[in-house]
Amino acid sequence: MFNINIATFVSRAITLIIAFTIHEFAHAWTANYFGDSTPRINGRLTLNPLAHLDPIGSLMLLLVGFGWAKPVPVNPYTLRQRTPSALMWVSLAGPLSNFLMALIAAIPFQLAFLTANDVLVSYGSAPTILPTAARFLFDFMTINLVLALFNLIPLPPLDGDKIAEFFMPDSWKNVTARIRPYGPMILILLFMVGPRLGVDLLGWIIREPLYFLMNILIGI
Repeated sequence: MFNINIATFVSRAITLIIAFTIHEFAHAWTANYFGDSTPRINGRLTLNPLAHLDPIGSLMLLLVGFGWAKPVPVNPYTLRQRTPSALMWVSLAGPLSNFLMALIAAIPFQLAFLTANDVLVSYGSAPTILPTAARFLFDFMTINLVLALFNLIPLPPLDGDKIAEFFMPDSWKNVTARIRPYGPMILILLFMVGPRLGVDLLGWIIREPLYFLMNILIGI
């Protein structure tokens, strides 16, 4: 919908550093809270972006607006021994952090310091090097919400897999265990092949909820 220029790259670069770092740190902190020292031992209990950013995932975010970071290693056996729901909370911590960052970024709009019209004007104006505050916050909210919604999809290797598993009846878990190795392939088929077959999973799971949430947050 909007043209990509230098300002967009700047917004995405800043968002990448903040959103990915806090998302992965949230996983690491929660695992450590529940007694799993694996993230700390592997140097992931830190807000240093270099510990979390994945080169290819970071490049994808800059180029297409979506990417990934290095997954935080955890020991599910240690977590489950401490608290049965611990692995679920560790998995949920990442998406929750993205939702929280989007809410914080929406505060200037909620207080009427900025409006949805400021966003539209910034995207329609002549290309600039630095994004306006409205443009950056819009990009920041959008990317954080997309990351949260995407990671809640109940397929491995996404966070939603372990979240959904916690609430499943035991009779389903054997089935999902068999499907789990094929999770990445299923994701590729759903999001790349699906639209060509008229199956718009992206719109159903991400796009429509994203529009709904952005309308609530800033009215656009």
